[in-house]
Amino acid sequence: MSSFGGPGGGQKVFKPTPPERGSFPLDHDGECKAVMTSYLRCLRSHRGMNDPECRGLSKSYLQCRMERYVPMP
Repeated sequence: MSSFGGPGGGQKVFKPTPPERGSFPLDHDGECKAVMTSYLRCLRSHRGMNDPECRGLSKSYLQCRMERYVPMP
């Protein structure tokens, strides 16, 4: 019998689990590297601010990765 504030506090410990392997499309082969480089250059030129121009490049990069995604069996 445990009371409020007692050992453990009645809180459940939540342990996060990583996503399944292959659930997010990584660019291992560098097929989208040119777009990524443009995005990083844009961020540097705007002093790290996510300018609308940079957001468009980010969207292009993620779109490139999604188009080349092949799910793992």
